[in-house]
Amino acid sequence: MTTYVITVPGTFVHGVSDEARAGIERRLRPQDPKNTDLGESEELSLLTVQDDGMFVVRVEVDADDRAGAESEAVRLVSGALRDNGLTDRDAPLGPAVVTGIDSEF
Repeated sequence: MTTYVITVPGTFVHGVSDEARAGIERRLRPQDPKNTDLGESEELSLLTVQDDGMFVVRVEVDADDRAGAESEAVRLVSGALRDNGLTDRDAPLGPAVVTGIDSEF
């Protein structure tokens, strides 16, 4: 099993309330990349939101391979958005990418 830091970009089409933003962060807190060496050294933020509504979520995921890690990250982020009342149309996601890998041998 390998630990990946995955970056998932997206856009809040209609903006996002402080309450929804806090809820998203709370739901994703167990996957915070600050728990990894990469996240700590790079000072990665769990959720970064720009003024224009574009956002980036960075999560830590354990998976057997890159594709599995990316899929799991999108599932986690989509779920956190949905749990905070945001649909795929309110906050469409871009393709997930691997930001870092921490292999345990």
